[in-house]
Amino acid sequence: MLIDLRAKLEQPEVAELIELSVLPDPEKLPEVIEAYRTDNRLDMMGYVNEEQLIGIVGYEVNEDNVLKINHLAIAPEERGKGFGRMAVLELLDWEAPDVILAETDEESVEFFRNIGFVIESLGESVPGIERFKCTYTVNIEE
Repeated sequence: MLIDLRAKLEQPEVAELIELSVLPDPEKLPEVIEAYRTDNRLDMMGYVNEEQLIGIVGYEVNEDNVLKINHLAIAPEERGKGFGRMAVLELLDWEAPDVILAETDEESVEFFRNIGFVIESLGESVPGIERFKCTYTVNIEE
């Protein structure tokens, strides 16, 4: 189940998950928390299972109904159990976008590929670190 985390961004369990999503640059954590706290275009949702916060997904939806995932993290001990997939699917239900976009690294690209995103290499943003654009187009029935 997704819950709104905007009022809980400073809580340690929320901040820890946000920090996982900004690695390898944890110094960005205060800046990221401040952005979600003050920018009304940004939303931060938490994925909860059995009343425990399992993961976070930070995103924005633009005027063309394109949802861009900016931050996504699942607690390390809960990975591989389908919680990331469920968070993205619930977000799809919650916001009903036409397209979902994400950018990721080689370590996480298979996660997006396995849930139906189309993957496109963006090349190396930093020498030795390839980035990928992940796009999921929602089938809109007429």
